[in-house]
Amino acid sequence: MSWIFVLAICFAADELRAQTSLADTSRLDFKQFGLLAIQDGGRRKPVDTFARETLIRVTGRSTYTDKAGREWQPNDFVLSAMLETHDWKAEPMVLVSLGALKERLGLSKTQRRFSFAELVGLSELQRIANEAHAKKRAEKQLDRVEQEALSVSDRLALLAHVMEGSVFLIVPAPKNETDPWAEPQEWSKYYSQTQFDASQNELKNTATAYVDADGFKFSRAANQLRENLRALSPSVYPQDRQLRLEYFYNHFEAFYRAILLYGIALVILLVAHLRSRRGILPKIGVALAIVALLFHASGIVMRCLIAGRPPVTNMYESIIWVSFAVSFFGMIFFARYRTPVYLLAALPVTLVALLLVFQMPIAMPASIDPLVPVLRDNFWLTIHVLTITLSYAACALAMGFGHILLYRYARNPAAARADQPMHFWLYRVLQLGVILLAAGTILGGVWANYSWGRFWGWDPKETWALIALLCYILTLHGRLAGWWTQFGLVVASVVCFLAVLMAWYGVNFVLGKGLHSYGFGIGGETYVATFVAFDLLFVGFAIWRYRASKRVLAPSAEMEDEPVTA
Repeated sequence: MSWIFVLAICFAADELRAQTSLADTSRLDFKQFGLLAIQDGGRRKPVDTFARETLIRVTGRSTYTDKAGREWQPNDFVLSAMLETHDWKAEPMVLVSLGALKERLGLSKTQRRFSFAELVGLSELQRIANEAHAKKRAEKQLDRVEQEALSVSDRLALLAHVMEGSVFLIVPAPKNETDPWAEPQEWSKYYSQTQFDASQNELKNTATAYVDADGFKFSRAANQLRENLRALSPSVYPQDRQLRLEYFYNHFEAFYRAILLYGIALVILLVAHLRSRRGILPKIGVALAIVALLFHASGIVMRCLIAGRPPVTNMYESIIWVSFAVSFFGMIFFARYRTPVYLLAALPVTLVALLLVFQMPIAMPASIDPLVPVLRDNFWLTIHVLTITLSYAACALAMGFGHILLYRYARNPAAARADQPMHFWLYRVLQLGVILLAAGTILGGVWANYSWGRFWGWDPKETWALIALLCYILTLHGRLAGWWTQFGLVVASVVCFLAVLMAWYGVNFVLGKGLHSYGFGIGGETYVATFVAFDLLFVGFAIWRYRASKRVLAPSAEMEDEPVTA
């Protein structure tokens, strides 16, 4: 039985549970409760953020639908688990995603989530997790089953801590921001009974109002509780504007809004392009793309204000930043050359990237975490990391452009060969990508010298960044030297991005080795491998079509270097 449940008992436990079973807490407004500050994951954040991250870590989803069909929001779930108003141990909510582990444990392969009670009773899971912990301490490589067993073990531990209330660290430390906060049951570590009396009363009022589903009293008590806790340590407790900003960021969902608008804009621009319309339709598509870009930018800006740093310190942040930069570069080139084809190249890349990252909340968590020591120099973080990720964006835009041209080559090779402006625009994007990639790689060496005392050490991340740079330099130099035609440049714009993908994703999520350990993770290999396989098949088909057309219309190959007349 958790501490907050004890505080809420002003009457018999049986009577309270009887009332709780009849109360519907799903209609409560959890804003004031969500604005409470909590220390979690090395930083101070709203309880709303903690609840969202907790539910995602346990279930892989931002909401949970129980066996009775009721949908639980994060704050409602956390309060219910601590107050024991629902039998959460029996709910099939703990994610087990790896089929091989489920087979080892004798679990159903078709089921993705299992109950706490079911998993805790599995001795084989505990054995695998213990072996994985031992290998991890010995700095040995873990296989996927062991990694997943550790993840499941962590989810079970987190759920257990939530149910017992030990993670609900809402009592601020009295002096320093970095000192550990306390759960309400341990208030005496920092404060006297007189100091904590007011907060204790509001804790009891908040719990009682929740189990009674009294919305007015619940919001009022939670708001007063926040003010009382702030009064205990005004210099340590986060300012109200900080808490409200993060709460607004959580509920505004700027990136989801951007996804919707990017998708609509892409459809409109595609229809306009296929029908060769130059009226109001393309303007509507461009306008929607601009609004989507603004939503995308607003999400990034809010995340920067919350974290106090650029949003590029983990895979989730780098993807939302790079996808934004792809559309931003597409918009710049559109403004420069007045052709919507840049947006047709940029928007699919941005859309796929955002959809991919939101489909993998476990592999790429959206949590805002404190920086590891090697990243705490904000100057080099800003200069090197932003430069290298901008280069990824330019290369991704070139890859999108290359796909459009490859599609045209596969459909009508003669017409595609004759379109000189399209090849020129692709060449310009590749030049931008090479400049940024070269600058980012060199600046990475400077940062490595600053952080680790050497400019270059053949770390996997460094090695693949160099491989990607050499691939793109070879592409541009080969075109200038006449080693291949402009079709070769198109193919290279797509194939070379695989080196960027390896440097960006593969090193962190496949190799999992090197000094860049702060970016490591697992998951998503199936999505990425499927994309690469289908992409290479598409490239192979376009090459076959191109060569077949050259054999039929050999003289038309000489048109590649001729200017296009209007």
